[in-house]
This record gives sequence, structure tokens and C-alpha cells, in this order.
Amino acid sequence: MTHTDTTRTHTTNAPGTVLVLGGTGKTGRRVVARLRELGVETRAASRSGDTPFDWSAPATWQPALDGADAVYIVGPEESPSPTPAFVEQAVASGVRKLVLLSARGTDVPGYFADAVGAQHRESEAAVRSSGVAWTILRPGWFAQNFSEGVFLDGVRAGELALPTSDGTAAFIDAEDIAAVAVAALTEDGHDGEVYELSGRRALGIADVLDEIAKATGVRAAYVPVEPSAYRAELVAQGISEEEAAVWTEALEPIRTSREAPLKDGVRRALGRAPRDFSDFVRDAAAKGAWA
Repeated sequence: MTHTDTTRTHTTNAPGTVLVLGGTGKTGRRVVARLRELGVETRAASRSGDTPFDWSAPATWQPALDGADAVYIVGPEESPSPTPAFVEQAVASGVRKLVLLSARGTDVPGYFADAVGAQHRESEAAVRSSGVAWTILRPGWFAQNFSEGVFLDGVRAGELALPTSDGTAAFIDAEDIAAVAVAALTEDGHDGEVYELSGRRALGIADVLDEIAKATGVRAAYVPVEPSAYRAELVAQGISEEEAAVWTEALEPIRTSREAPLKDGVRRALGRAPRDFSDFVRDAAAKGAWA
């Protein structure tokens, strides 16, 4: 399959000051870097960021919001979600644009764990009804989970045991998520859009590990396990029963290949195809992710 890029022209709309929640996280720090490269006044907000922000401490919200014109929102995965209260406060503070990081499958009943799904639905509803310009991003599983996230230790240890059977997913590069977020924050033409984001092709976990091995020489084996055994292993490692159940359910869309269909959000937003998984692997390897 060939991918012919199309040209998409947007009018740049200088956003003033942008507040980036989760400014030290996987997508947030990439959004911050891209905005600053464009010369946009940017606040990286998190518990450990330049701008203190804690979802569980509402007293930190207003100082972060003061003078902000736009906000990139990465909310906590809990329900009831604090995002609606934050959105109300942001609009009252003069924010004119909201870009929300949601998740693939938010509009599909039973797609993932109830608590996670409810949080995203509540957040999306709050943004849609805010009365200001908004854009929603719905990415699938991040490619970076293999290089800086939950799967990294297994890759480095040489064995990744997951309850995903032979299912596949079109893992999305966080660089593409950040690029779409920055476009939505700084350009006209994205208001009211919901961008479903996926990678360029669907891969199974064994395929992913093969890609990493080809690029790095680091060979890890994929070990399929039953969901019940995976959940029990998480509990044995000290994770609560509730959190272990959520993590296990979160992997169900990969096991059933619900994450496999390719989505066109990157192309619609940026006028180009998503980065290929091999591009992600090459860049992560060059940075020593699996050294």
C-alpha cells in the first residue's frame, strides 16, 4: 500500500500563552518542545513541571491558568473526572481554546474498562459544551509504551508476557499525537474536530519485538498469557486488585484486535501519513531506549 501525502494548508493563529497539562509526560513534553520551537509562550504544568499542577489539588489550577489563552488537557484516568470542573474554571479564566487528549474507543460501549471509559466520556462532554473552541484527540496505544512505558522492563529483560494472544494494534507514535495537538493549538481549521489517531500499520506484540530486535540486536520473546494469570501476576507484584483488573481490561482491545483498524486522523490534521513503527524504533534506539 502506498501513502501519497496531500498538502494541507492552515492559517496560523497565534494562541498567546499555552498551558500544557501533563507537561512532563509522553505527549505533554513533546507538545511543549514543539510549541517552544515555534516561539509560542508555553507553560509545562505537572507535579514536577515548571508550572506546579496537581489534579488532586484544585488550589494549583488557577495559578497555572492565569493568563493562559489555550490549554492542552491530559486528564487523570479516574471517574468521576475532575476535568469538567477544570474546564469550567479555564473558560472563566479567559481560555479560548481547549485541546483534549482522549482515547480511541471512547464512543464505543465496552471498548475498555468502565472507569477509564467513563473518565474520557465525561471529559469529552465537558470540552464539547465549554462554549470555546475545542479539538479532541483519540489515539490508540502508544508506541512509546515499549521504549519509555509499561512494556519497557519486559523488553529489556528479554521476555514480555502479556494477555494479548495473537491480537494486533496500530500503535501510534507520540510524536504524531504531539504534532496534531500543536496544529490544533496554533492553526485555524481544527475547531470542533475529533481526530481518531493510529499508526500506519497493525502489529502483534511478536511483530513489535521483531522490529526492535532488527534495529537494536535486543531480542525479547513474546509470551502470551491468559488474562486471569496476568492479573494474578500484577497482584503478586503489589498492585491492587482493582488496578490489576483495569490494566488487564485495558489490554483487551489489543487481544481482540479492536486496535488494529487504521484511522485517518493524522492525515486529516496534518496532510500526511502517520510515522511508521520502524521510524519510531529507529529514533528510540538512537536515543538508547533499549541499551
